[in-house]
Amino acid sequence: MAVEIIMPKLGMGMKEGTVVEWLKRKGDKVEKGESVAVISSEKIEKDIEAPGSGVLLDVAAQEDETVAVGKAIGYIGEPGEKINSASESEKQPVAAAREAAASVEKAGRPPINMQIKVRVSPAARKLAKAEGIDVNTVKGTGPQGRVTREDIEKAIKNRLEDKNEQTTEEQQTDSVTVKQITGMRKVIAERMFSSIQQSAQLTIHMRADVTEMLSLRKKINAGQENINLTVTDFIARAVVLALQKHKNMNGTFVDNQINCYDSVHLGIAVALENGLVVPVIRQSERYSMEELSNKIKMLSKKARDGSLDASEMKGSTFTITSLGASGVEFFTPILNPPEVGILGVGLITDTPVFVGEELKRQSLLPLSLTFDHRAVDGVPASEFLSTIKGLLENPYKMLI
Repeated sequence: MAVEIIMPKLGMGMKEGTVVEWLKRKGDKVEKGESVAVISSEKIEKDIEAPGSGVLLDVAAQEDETVAVGKAIGYIGEPGEKINSASESEKQPVAAAREAAASVEKAGRPPINMQIKVRVSPAARKLAKAEGIDVNTVKGTGPQGRVTREDIEKAIKNRLEDKNEQTTEEQQTDSVTVKQITGMRKVIAERMFSSIQQSAQLTIHMRADVTEMLSLRKKINAGQENINLTVTDFIARAVVLALQKHKNMNGTFVDNQINCYDSVHLGIAVALENGLVVPVIRQSERYSMEELSNKIKMLSKKARDGSLDASEMKGSTFTITSLGASGVEFFTPILNPPEVGILGVGLITDTPVFVGEELKRQSLLPLSLTFDHRAVDGVPASEFLSTIKGLLENPYKMLI
């Protein structure tokens, strides 16, 4: 009997998923546990493993198609095996489309969407979508002709060179690329819009003199073989200690209720190719500086590998986000609802500063705190930011 490949539920709030790529074609042999497709939920992408061995009898959901959780996206069985009637009813729209294509072909017109699907890696497909590249026009250099990210990058470079060779008249012609918002980008758009619409956000700024902190970091990393502390590690440690002192900032605002937490569940925003994810370090106050550093590195790697579990991206009580690597100093971070606070970290710049009567070259770190004014007022928010600033300027206090 044919076995259904089901759209899984990757998180409590997941209601539907999108088929990103089929790794097997209809008729291909598959082994139980082998990856047959790539699907995406609101925040992550996952390979779907074959629930049984056999051949891929049929595909019920095409690439880029959205399917409800629990519904079949494909079927596995013995060669020539028929799919049961219940499964056939689910496939009627697909069968009807195929019949329509066949009738068009008989009428002497070229069939629609009948081109052979090329094999494309998930990373290549993402980049191609973002840049408006048709993967069917790209020659793959990967195994079995699979299109890789490097192939797409080469296609982008070639397209740019072609544009540079266009005439002045062609260059003056406007072109528009329309991209449908789906998956992670869609969720981010909805959450950010909802965050602005449903909260009273205010951002305040300060600069912290991190000259001594950078010096201490250099000494620690040079003196310990297996330790490599980053600026983010020091900032995270300072935020955790400050949140324990200012518990009104370590909370959420839900249904006109302010929830303040004893434990700090710290979110660290990680930028990806197609969006942003926020892995969460639960009970981060229990970790030493070194342990916190290791936890941040581990979760950041999982985020970039796409291997984060849904449970590792929920329940945060405060978030840190950074644009320093992009050369940005001050900015206005948007709250990660339902949290009442988020800290934006900018680019460290060397600036002449009066230290007493002496003018010195100091390293200043821009800090931008956005908070929900419904839950916290300006003065306690500024006191919280001042505590972070004080810890960063006196880094030895964070090691005690």
